Amino acid sequence: PGSPRRASRGASALLAAALLYAALGDVVRSEQQIPLSVVKLWASAFGGEIKSIAAKYSGSQLLQKKYKEYEKDVAIEEIDGLQLVKKLAKNMEEMFHKKSEAVRRLVEAAEEAHLKHEFDADLQYEYFNAVLINERDKDGNFLELGKEFILAPNDHFNNLPVNISLSDVQVPTNMYNKDPAIVNGVYWSESLNKVFVDNFDRDPSLIWQYFGSAKGFFRQYPGIKWEPDENGVIAFDCRNRKWYIQAATSPKDVVILVDVSGSMKGLRLTIAKQTVSSILDTLGDDDFFNIIAYNEELHYVEPCLNGTLVQADRTNKEHFREHLDKLFAKGIGMLDIALNEAFNILSDFNHTGQGSICSQAIMLITDGAVDTYDTIFAKYNWPDRKVRIFTYLIGREAAFADNLKWMACANKGFFTQISTLADVQENVMEYLHVLSRPKVIDQEHDVVWTEAYIDSTLPQAQKLTDDQGPVLMTTVAMPVFSKQNETRSKGILLGVVGTDVPVKELLKTIPKYKLGIHGYAFAITNNGYILTHPELRLLYEEGKKRRKPNYSSVDLSEVEWEDRDDVLRNAMVNRKTGKFSMEVKKTVDKGKRVLVMTNDYYYTDIKGTPFSLGVALSRGHGKYFFRGNVTIEEGLHDLEHPDVSLADEWSYCNTDLHPEHRHLSQLEAIKLYLKGKEPLLQCDKELIQEVLFDAVVSAPIEAYWTSLALNKSENSDKGVEVAFLGTRTGLSRINLFVGAEQLTNQDFLKAGDKENIFNADHFPLWYRRAAEQIPGSFVYSIPFSTGPVNKSNVVTASTSIQLLDERKSPVVAAVGIQMKLEFFQRKFWTASRQCASLDGKCSISCDDETVNCYLIDNNGFILVSEDYTQTGDFFGEIEGAVMNKLLTMGSFKRITLYDYQAMCRANKESSDGAHGLLDPYNAFLSAVKWIMTELVLFLVEFNLCSWWHSDMTAKAQKLKQTLEPCDTEYPAFVSERTIKETTGNIACEDCSKSFVIQQIPSSNLFMVVVDSSCLCESVAPITMAPIEIRYNESLKCERLKAQKIRRRPESCHGFHPEENARECGGAPSLRAQTVLLLLPLLLMLFSR
Repeated sequence: PGSPRRASRGASALLAAALLYAALGDVVRSEQQIPLSVVKLWASAFGGEIKSIAAKYSGSQLLQKKYKEYEKDVAIEEIDGLQLVKKLAKNMEEMFHKKSEAVRRLVEAAEEAHLKHEFDADLQYEYFNAVLINERDKDGNFLELGKEFILAPNDHFNNLPVNISLSDVQVPTNMYNKDPAIVNGVYWSESLNKVFVDNFDRDPSLIWQYFGSAKGFFRQYPGIKWEPDENGVIAFDCRNRKWYIQAATSPKDVVILVDVSGSMKGLRLTIAKQTVSSILDTLGDDDFFNIIAYNEELHYVEPCLNGTLVQADRTNKEHFREHLDKLFAKGIGMLDIALNEAFNILSDFNHTGQGSICSQAIMLITDGAVDTYDTIFAKYNWPDRKVRIFTYLIGREAAFADNLKWMACANKGFFTQISTLADVQENVMEYLHVLSRPKVIDQEHDVVWTEAYIDSTLPQAQKLTDDQGPVLMTTVAMPVFSKQNETRSKGILLGVVGTDVPVKELLKTIPKYKLGIHGYAFAITNNGYILTHPELRLLYEEGKKRRKPNYSSVDLSEVEWEDRDDVLRNAMVNRKTGKFSMEVKKTVDKGKRVLVMTNDYYYTDIKGTPFSLGVALSRGHGKYFFRGNVTIEEGLHDLEHPDVSLADEWSYCNTDLHPEHRHLSQLEAIKLYLKGKEPLLQCDKELIQEVLFDAVVSAPIEAYWTSLALNKSENSDKGVEVAFLGTRTGLSRINLFVGAEQLTNQDFLKAGDKENIFNADHFPLWYRRAAEQIPGSFVYSIPFSTGPVNKSNVVTASTSIQLLDERKSPVVAAVGIQMKLEFFQRKFWTASRQCASLDGKCSISCDDETVNCYLIDNNGFILVSEDYTQTGDFFGEIEGAVMNKLLTMGSFKRITLYDYQAMCRANKESSDGAHGLLDPYNAFLSAVKWIMTELVLFLVEFNLCSWWHSDMTAKAQKLKQTLEPCDTEYPAFVSERTIKETTGNIACEDCSKSFVIQQIPSSNLFMVVVDSSCLCESVAPITMAPIEIRYNESLKCERLKAQKIRRRPESCHGFHPEENARECGGAPSLRAQTVLLLLPLLLMLFSR
């Protein structure tokens, strides 16, 4: 609904401008004077009208009055941030301890069961295979290993069908289900079932518990059916999961040497690259590495990192993978030069004190060695043999195997031969079990905690989602050792047990009501990576929601970026307890608005874990808490009202402790608790007391809203659709003035409307913004739609309710209304037609063709414009010259923001594609390889398929991927509160443009009236679009080398004098399926 102008306005304006320009020639036109007094009148009329409507329908004055009545009965307390963070850390410590104790019980049971078991090569045992359970043949009989396994949906496991009495076993597709080693392992580990069940009984908040065997099978509780992917493959191998590797080994420094001499051409180089990639998969955030390719010279895969090691975080590993594709084979292999360089790097880097300061290893990937290089090993590594040598012989020829095996055996390492791509993963895994030996001999069951991650690799098992998408979790894991005396010096690792802990479990221990409106808690790892933080964004949207590639290694400094010197981050990494303060710029409303405030941060460590906890409290109202007091009877009565709801993501009562409570909403749980009907319920008494108080104080508003709805005049205020309130305790009330089906915005205040409801991370947007307004004034906004065209059709207005008339007063509640945009705009246009003159002749009107009238908010977004399509747009994009002048005059200020979790369009083609184009031989080879592999797959379900699927799918996705992680900079704009009105003139190329901006009383709005006869096109629009921060090559290199302060894990088992190093590899590992005899067909083709 725009101003009622003639349709020909645009054309006639242009005609008038042309005639005027012709008449005056080069003389610059004088600007049109817009009378400030008239604009002030309009603003006052609109402000009075809209505030009257907002106050009337929200009931703000009634609620303010009700809280004032209780003023003398409440006690206001300043929150002691340090005490609060210590208490929260203690709560989390207890919760984490319960999880680790559950895992410890599994370790004890597993080791005891294995000790009693005698290996039987002929053991026949029908176990529950997770892929085959409940499967029948064409005759209706259960398949072998596929017996009946009762599954039932369970709400604790997201309604997935599970068996909470038994576990079942997953075996990777490339392994033989009935291999004696697997059957024996499955048999003795069956005794874990009763411990799984017992753990779940003791702690019903536990989710998946599991045992990952060193032999490759994965026992999981509760039992669940696994479904293969579309290729009939389950590529999941528990041994390359982070929790397994972290628990099995100690932190390590690794130098990978890759032979790129002429003999490595073709398939051999492809296998070598895949081997390097698989080794990288086994490295974690506590490890350090570098990759050197060698022929007659040394070639650092990343030349910038010459002579040093880099942390094995995801970003660095992906960077190296991209460079791997550029390797090509030529020349002669001079291994002695490479070995000398590797030993020197490890020694020098160890002396810097930056690395793991634990295990060290050299990984050698080659098709042969003409010498044993014992003089080099004698110089650098003997007699202690602190650097292990792992050798990978590429190809089928065994002529040089003896030399490579000797190197590994003489240096406490391991030798394997990798003949095909299908062999890579299994052979790479061997080194982990060698590195685990000192830990096993020490019999040190270190508890490890992973960083936060979403493990989507388990097809069914990890399909735990909440309303916001996949569940973020951390895993607690412990290694399981062989206790048999005869194997002690061999240090045999049996596997790893673990359980997952959803990060939302942590959030349940945090009393959000004690943190204030803008306050929050967050936790980080020993590497400074975020475990939980309200600003952590896991997903991005491109067609559909996708997981960001680097979501698990977002550093605290990337979200609390105002702390340029990492003072807060480093103190937390170093497990200090203390306080830190800084001014912050917090974005809200999809990042389009900014709130500038001062935060006080309190932090401490969470004992028994590698995590540290922080709490942020905003200065002012955010640091105060009050206690009200009413009787349980009064409060219960007012909680029974049907319009009352509570924040379901807040933890008023712990409904996870007993299965019979899981179906209860928080409100239902509170009522049962207060009535004494559920004595087993554990609830937060302090929070419930405040909920009762808020319920009693806010109860009269229900009758008030009802009377308004009954007496609502037919025509005047039909645009008001919803009234709502929220209190500091997460209590909400909602009243509809129209039928639910008639609501313009059907999603508002529903569970999916995360921005506008209380959730685990933050208060509703309308509450947070109202709290920063001057008390008694309303904040108006239109919701930003996610679609490019869908414009919002509603306006939300809200105001805060304060207990006292001073800065220290807590904001106890916020109330508001939502109305139709058309209704709101009509009120604006009506007000803008008023005149000050007695004769009714207006000196200026928004209907005039020479002016444009706008209503904008304090962040510069348009709520009303004569062009309806501009609603919701940023004012600077429409009137760039005026916005520029407002910034110059200080009416608005620009705030520069940074996004270190952004996703940008990739500006380069994938190196895979380019490589194929530049190297016809490579392209031909790839094509032949594809044809041959397809042929073999057609003949028989071939073991290569798991490699083929995972590798080629990854490459296909890489080629298709259009967005990649990047850093961006973008502006936000905020009005200067002290400036109520401004007039201005802008000198343009051939005219002068005048404007008036006037604040709307008791609001966050401004009326802007602009002279439209002067277009001023020479001034570019001001955009809010983010700009990618590009780093030049030298800066990229510095960023790669730069290592932030981190705290290495407390335990290290890199070496043990009793270790028996005689088991150091030999024959290629036993492959599962006889069809692998077909591999020579491919090898003959590629090894020539």
